[in-house]
Amino acid sequence: MEAECPCPWHRGNTGGPWLGLKRRTGPLTCPAGSRAQAGVVTSAGGAVTSGCAARRSPPAPKMASLLQSERVLYLVRGEKELRAPLPQLYFCRYCSELRSLECVSHEVDSHYCPSCLENMPSAEAKLKKNRCANCFDCPCCMHTLSTRATSIPAPLPDDPAKTTMKKAYYLACGFCRWTSRDVGMADKSVASGGWQEPENPHTQRINKLVEYYQQLAQKEKIERDRKKLARRRNYVPHAYSQHTIHVVDKYSLGTRLQRQRPGAPISALAGLCLKEGEDQKEIKIEPADAVEEVEPLPEDYYTRPINLTEVTTLRQRLLQPDFQPICASQLYPRHKHLLIKRSLRCRKCEHNLSKPEFNPTSIKFKIQLVAVNYIPEVRIMSIPNLRYMKESQVLLTLTNPVENVTHVTLLECEEGDPDNINSTAKVAVPPKELILAGKDAAAEYDELAEPQDFQDDPDVIAFRKANKVGVFIKVTPQKEEGEVIVSFKMKHEFKNLTAPIRPNEDGDHTSEVIWLTHHVELSLGPVLP
Repeated sequence: MEAECPCPWHRGNTGGPWLGLKRRTGPLTCPAGSRAQAGVVTSAGGAVTSGCAARRSPPAPKMASLLQSERVLYLVRGEKELRAPLPQLYFCRYCSELRSLECVSHEVDSHYCPSCLENMPSAEAKLKKNRCANCFDCPCCMHTLSTRATSIPAPLPDDPAKTTMKKAYYLACGFCRWTSRDVGMADKSVASGGWQEPENPHTQRINKLVEYYQQLAQKEKIERDRKKLARRRNYVPHAYSQHTIHVVDKYSLGTRLQRQRPGAPISALAGLCLKEGEDQKEIKIEPADAVEEVEPLPEDYYTRPINLTEVTTLRQRLLQPDFQPICASQLYPRHKHLLIKRSLRCRKCEHNLSKPEFNPTSIKFKIQLVAVNYIPEVRIMSIPNLRYMKESQVLLTLTNPVENVTHVTLLECEEGDPDNINSTAKVAVPPKELILAGKDAAAEYDELAEPQDFQDDPDVIAFRKANKVGVFIKVTPQKEEGEVIVSFKMKHEFKNLTAPIRPNEDGDHTSEVIWLTHHVELSLGPVLP
């Protein structure tokens, strides 16, 4: 009677690295070439063994480490070097390099309200102080306020003695039950509201200070330009400068610099004024004076019992810096802040890496060059107990995100490598080239699909499923305590579809294939005693 393979990878496998395998009976062959029959495993050479030659006692897979992508960092060489997980990076197809959020240009495409989804251009958003005119935030819990309707009695205009029911609208928070009636705000007769925010008592003072410092900044700019022109004039010969002035006068080249006023002289500083066609008026402000006498506290300040529900928190006060309310009765609703849709552009080649749709209701992207769609992703699948100066075997997974077959080579870091500054352990990577099958979305759901024969080495490859492969690496911690961090280089081929396509001799258009190398760091956890 034929039995199941006693290999721990096969016996009763409902999970682990051999995902998708079903429990079955009869003769079967594991990746090591062993064959199970009547409870005895016979290897491909005929020798009788007690278990699968591939892995007799593999470590139990830890799904937590498989899902923790932040434990695998890729080195980004931009304006400054940094390490980040692959899902947080972008890939520029024109530079063939990884990009992070710190080495790209951020451009605002549009402003929109996250509540009513109304979008507006940047100029209009600036006039509205980047706030929505129709939506409000709760001053207590910062949730979005909704408009509630109620009926109130109102006197008739013809006969004030009689009343009729009239609809009234007020703002209410569905989370903390705060309403606009709590602070004495009058109800509105229309749903659109028109609730006004309280005016800041220091608005006039702030506006004068802004105008004063704008004028001061303009004066400093004019002074810098004057010194720059004077410095240039010192390096020009006198005869040449006289000839230049003659050419400017003859061909009317000084019109760009002169003021738009009749009778203005042609000079290099004529156009440097605060406002075109207006006389400069010096703005004077009154300096702030320190107050010696402070308003005394109320007599019952120390004896009055404190109700903490009526005292505002520090966050509530900082959200309203112009008022900084002390009591909850002074909290007024604030217009909701606008959000933005932004584009990301590579600073080196100025091509877009990410560009969303303009419509706020759409979550799609016109361009989205995230790195996980182009670069093979490394994940940690199984970590054994790591001990000082003892070699351990770690199981990694490599995932191919592209549709074509990709060749990957793992390389150890050389001595004196400037990128290898965080390693605390030695790592031995497979010397052979790894082949990753192309991504096929339909293959994940097709259980009857025949697996491709890649002739894998069982000492290197633990499993293979669709475009994912499990790889063994050997790690030896070099420190008695602390975090175990290993580094290696990952070299893979990439088919550059954006390169200039040149037809070959047969007239076929082929894309350029290049090899990319990435520095990868793995955080494997602490060293056990």
